[in-house]
Amino acid sequence: MRIVMMGTGTFAEPTFQAVLGGPHPVVGLVTQPDRVIGQERGSTRRAQQGMKEIALAHNIPVFQPESINTPEAVARLREFQPDLLVVAAYGQILSNDVLGVPGHGGINVHASLLPKYRGAAPIAWAIYHGETRTGVSIIKMSIFLDAGEVLAQESIDIGPQESAGELESRLAPLGGRLAADVIEQIAAGTAHGVKQDKSQATKAPKLTKEHGLIDWTRHARQVCNHIRAMQPWPTAYTYLHERGQTPQRLIITRATWAEGNDGEEVIGVVLGNPVGQSALRVRAGGQSTVEILELQPAGKRRMAALEFLRGHRVEAGARFGPETPV
Repeated sequence: MRIVMMGTGTFAEPTFQAVLGGPHPVVGLVTQPDRVIGQERGSTRRAQQGMKEIALAHNIPVFQPESINTPEAVARLREFQPDLLVVAAYGQILSNDVLGVPGHGGINVHASLLPKYRGAAPIAWAIYHGETRTGVSIIKMSIFLDAGEVLAQESIDIGPQESAGELESRLAPLGGRLAADVIEQIAAGTAHGVKQDKSQATKAPKLTKEHGLIDWTRHARQVCNHIRAMQPWPTAYTYLHERGQTPQRLIITRATWAEGNDGEEVIGVVLGNPVGQSALRVRAGGQSTVEILELQPAGKRRMAALEFLRGHRVEAGARFGPETPV
């Protein structure tokens, strides 16, 4: 069975390695065009950090179309004569023409327990919404987004302090193992798909920088989930408003939460006297408190809250919120 791998970034790499370690020849890699090194918009994964290099090391042809769905790209894909497409975090929706090239169609490695969190950023949105378990689903691909029959699925716990990037690093090898199992089932003719219950489907849209803005009216637990979900991209951020000063943009990288807020009623206000404290305590919604443990001022490195407070005196009553107060 001839396989074409389709994927981009670190989530796809373990699947690629697993397929390469199997008995079926990998005849081509389709990956995104080379980009400037950095974090890909809307994803926790880093773009072009190894897929192309892995392919070249194994003398596998690499195809990098801007769109895989053009007639020219479909014709190039057909030249590989694939029997199966194995897709992981490729970043493009495949047309019927693409899926019709291989005899066995395509399978997709998706980082959620489908039908929950269909879309481009399932890991981040699972953490954002406070899920305690997630997993990987291998699905038979269709033209509808992440809606195909589930061929395999396995779940894992989400750590209470785990970021999206950390969780992705655990889910990626699980996806590779499950994909390898499903490939063998397809080759043996024993693969069995289970239809998704579309009434249970939820969305996980592509992330934008704007998704990082912290809403302090949410409960502190939800704010902390948001901070974890936005790591490593686009990062959670807020603005520190102090009397007589320009609002200062701060990326919040680590925080914890507690019930109660010293009776303070103003959302986003810094609680108590921060001088000498190891955390910035902020009033959130639902009578709760966020304790900021680590942050990154604009243009500076990440630092502990204690270090920030040593170099920046924050007066009691300072407030966090959007750049322009609502």
